[in-house]
Amino acid sequence: MILALVVLTALAFDFTNGFHDTANAMATSIATKALRPKTAVALSGILNLVGAFLSVEVALTVTNAVVKIQDKTGAPKAELLADGGNGLMMIILAGLVGGIIWNLLTWLFGLPSSSSHALFGGLVGACVAGLGWAGVNWNGDGSKLDGVVGKVLLPAVLSPVIAALVAAVGTWIIFKITAGIAARFTDKGFRWGQIGSASLVSLAHGTNDAQKTMGVITLALIASGHWSDLENIPLWVKVSAAVAIALGTYLGGWRIIRTLGKGLTDINPPQGTAAQSGAAAVILASSHLGFALSTTHVATGSVLGSGLGRPGATVRWAVAGRMVAAWMITLPAAGLIGAVTWWVGDAVGGMAGALVVFALLVLASGAMWLRSRSGRIDHENVNDDWDGSPDLAAVPTPVPAVAAN
Repeated sequence: MILALVVLTALAFDFTNGFHDTANAMATSIATKALRPKTAVALSGILNLVGAFLSVEVALTVTNAVVKIQDKTGAPKAELLADGGNGLMMIILAGLVGGIIWNLLTWLFGLPSSSSHALFGGLVGACVAGLGWAGVNWNGDGSKLDGVVGKVLLPAVLSPVIAALVAAVGTWIIFKITAGIAARFTDKGFRWGQIGSASLVSLAHGTNDAQKTMGVITLALIASGHWSDLENIPLWVKVSAAVAIALGTYLGGWRIIRTLGKGLTDINPPQGTAAQSGAAAVILASSHLGFALSTTHVATGSVLGSGLGRPGATVRWAVAGRMVAAWMITLPAAGLIGAVTWWVGDAVGGMAGALVVFALLVLASGAMWLRSRSGRIDHENVNDDWDGSPDLAAVPTPVPAVAAN
């Protein structure tokens, strides 16, 4: 029963990851009207589904890089598998709750923070609470950049900087080459380029992010004794994670799409093509190397870089600052939620503790969903003009028409 709750919660996280990160691929295409909003999210959902089957390197990173599950011989630690693995599964469940709650909170405020770092933060916090600091796989075997530091923290710092540089240079080159050509011709051509590059980012997102849930579920299966291969992922896990992230992507995540597409800088089709192409290149390269980076950081860095590379473009640094602040607190905030959740579950104990943790997740999620209804953002108003409101996702309130005298 605890394993079933963990799998269900992991797929719920995967679903939130999908709608939280739709903006990474489609915000610029929607902002420039290269794609209609509903068409964009449907295309992104399909390509996320396909991308989830292209690799398992990131999934294996998640399985092996957070919790020290192996002893010196390379076999799973006996103490983590004691009592049917319930202790480790409670850690995983609490970590997932930390990731989901932080995802929903940042979605509510339209903040494009990292779903990946929310997940890793939750897992690390729950692991520290349950096993102590030594229970976290900080540096792998110490012989290479591995574990949480090498596979999570370093990519978190470097990936948005690299993506911003790539997008800035790409945007500058595009505008240099197309100087003197009528804007109506360049915009039309680059809208097609945006569709292609956005599709590539969606494929890359599925390749990188769906695998994180695969890794978490596999870790739970190892804890419960239903799986022992640390180098492979069960097929049913791949399929279920791929479907969950695709469905979440199709839901839209309009609040974050609005912030990334309209709030950071005004985007035109050449910019959008450069930003999405740079993001796709960085994400796919990292997926191949097994780096569990944040696609949100990469996409945001690319959009920022496209604004810097376009002559005369305006970057809203206040919005960018709030995004970076959210990035900086994502790991510790999700970690704190994961730790508190683990303490609650452990205090109650056993199956009852797991049910209490799950009930708290449902209550918190329901409360945030109800709160979002008071300022609804969807495919109909996602492209309204940005009003500079501190509530990042805010949509200007329409002014009632006044009858003529």
